[in-house]
Amino acid sequence: MRSRLPEMKKVAKRLRKHQELLLNYFSVKERLSNGIVEGFNLKAKLTMRKSFGFRTFKSIEVALYHTLGKLPEPPITHRFY
Repeated sequence: MRSRLPEMKKVAKRLRKHQELLLNYFSVKERLSNGIVEGFNLKAKLTMRKSFGFRTFKSIEVALYHTLGKLPEPPITHRFY
């Protein structure tokens, strides 16, 4: 806060405002794992690799919603005997 640069003062105020949250991150850091996020990313990459032949982004987006969101599949119009 003793700096003469207004940008530095702005950063210092922001850090003071969020001091609790910043310190909380460092206290919890050892107990958190990013395994869930990595698994989520792996499923997304696999779905995008499977949808390589799709021509539009919209079809890839729908495939991602169905895979990651576990949305219901549309009713089957054909029966295979």
